[in-house]
Amino acid sequence: MVPQGVTYHASWVDSAGTRCFQLMEAQHPQSLTTWVSHWDDLVDFEIVPVLTSAEFWSKPQSEQI
Repeated sequence: MVPQGVTYHASWVDSAGTRCFQLMEAQHPQSLTTWVSHWDDLVDFEIVPVLTSAEFWSKPQSEQI
């Protein structure tokens, strides 16, 4: 049920089996919102935007705060 424009990369489950962390990629946040809407009646989601280390360090430090 991954919509067009969203790429699944990997999943990790905590040792208790109570949380799953998924690495998803999308050019537009709306694409992730569509994906979440397929599952939000079953699980709670927290979407955390991330950057690669190279992307992070290439930005001026004033933008990091």
